[in-house]
Amino acid sequence: MRHSSTSIDSAGPVVLTNRDAFSSVVRRNATRVMSVIAAMSVLIGCGDGPSAKTSNGSAPSRAAGAKPVYIATTPMVGDVVRAIAGDRAEVITLLGPGVDPHLWSPTRSDVLRILDADAVFLSGLMLEGRAGDAFARVEQGGRPVLRIAETLPKAELLTDPANPSHFDPHVWMDPVLWAKTAPAVRDALITLDPDGAAQFTRNAQTFVDDAATLDRECALAISSIPFSMRTLITAHDAFGYYGKRYGLQVRGIQGISTESEASIADIERLVAEISENKIPAVFIETTVSDRTIRALVEGCAARGHDVIIGDSLYSDSLGRTGTPEAQWSGMIRANTKSITNALGGRY
Repeated sequence: MRHSSTSIDSAGPVVLTNRDAFSSVVRRNATRVMSVIAAMSVLIGCGDGPSAKTSNGSAPSRAAGAKPVYIATTPMVGDVVRAIAGDRAEVITLLGPGVDPHLWSPTRSDVLRILDADAVFLSGLMLEGRAGDAFARVEQGGRPVLRIAETLPKAELLTDPANPSHFDPHVWMDPVLWAKTAPAVRDALITLDPDGAAQFTRNAQTFVDDAATLDRECALAISSIPFSMRTLITAHDAFGYYGKRYGLQVRGIQGISTESEASIADIERLVAEISENKIPAVFIETTVSDRTIRALVEGCAARGHDVIIGDSLYSDSLGRTGTPEAQWSGMIRANTKSITNALGGRY
């Protein structure tokens, strides 16, 4: 595996150069959009405060000298935007620790926050699938919206085995790939706040450099796992990019989205694979029920193979506020430590 220092602009082409470029590459059909417009109109109509001034989609007015307010959907998106924006903006994350973005729909409070923000940053690639129409409505109203994962080169994205026309949205699991979102975030922030260009550029380069250091740490740790044990089995298929980066076979009981359901046959196949290959551990996730993982453990026990449940992995969210895992890099380190130690390596 090759590792090298990376200049931020070698991470890919600059995608965003003006406010119009925030527009999504994916549009929802008109029928679905109109239904969401009606629903959101009801929500805004029964609200008060800032929503009355911003329900038309225009940029909210701020007091002189006030920081712009940016909304991020997931903690991972909030982490990269906050890292690059620094102290020049207030970044509000809608989804708290442990919330599954696949199943999330914006609440009335979320809608009011979105409409009072100066810009919205999503992960994209249908991660926030249930909320897609709501954000299409925000875009139609003229609010800048950036789906940061959709700025990555398509050639570097994995497809969903269950639906090859869709991409795997869990791009933050590969530190090098996730760092390639930094130029788009940087350029978006410069468009919104040109006076902060120098700071945003420095912060984005720092983010890329730190991700490269993190990548080297993870590669070294995973390389200590015996080759025959390099199989990662989790509740849902969120670790494809991680496995590709670090040479792990990845098996998720559910599909890429937690909305999918595992069949008895799926579980039985994994039980056979775990037992035959003497895989020592399987992993639950902080945002997914442990029911199917426990069924795996019971099935292996019935075949005479004892398998442990490793520490909970962070897949679609970060850790609690105030912990190292509340930051994206801390989450990746925690996952790597748990995986390495449970599968016979040393971190």
